[in-house]
Amino acid sequence: MDILKSKAQAFLQAVSSNNIREGYDLYVGENFKHHNVYYKGDAESLKTAMEESDKIFPNKKFEIKQMIREGNFVVAHSCAKLNPDEPGYALIHIFRFENEMIVELWDLGQQIPSVLVNENGPF
Repeated sequence: MDILKSKAQAFLQAVSSNNIREGYDLYVGENFKHHNVYYKGDAESLKTAMEESDKIFPNKKFEIKQMIREGNFVVAHSCAKLNPDEPGYALIHIFRFENEMIVELWDLGQQIPSVLVNENGPF
């Protein structure tokens, strides 16, 4: 697999499986910024939010469905379930890399309804 896609995948797997600090230490570069509208735009704010979420939802499940790379950008389309009995969320993470480190992140999500109108589903 492509090195940037591998790093984006490893980061997502780390932060979704209670290895948040490790994920940041291994894959996030200096001057990291993100665009999640619910938190300040620095690495520490997002890391803290992830750690708090991990305490609330320790049994969450995360699965990457597909990944795309274009230049120094990687896009991951994923499914996250905070609880095993829920349909979950369709997520898009967009990573920008410099020197093979994540320096910018966008994340967007859509809750999956229990009854789908679209027969194709979100994935």
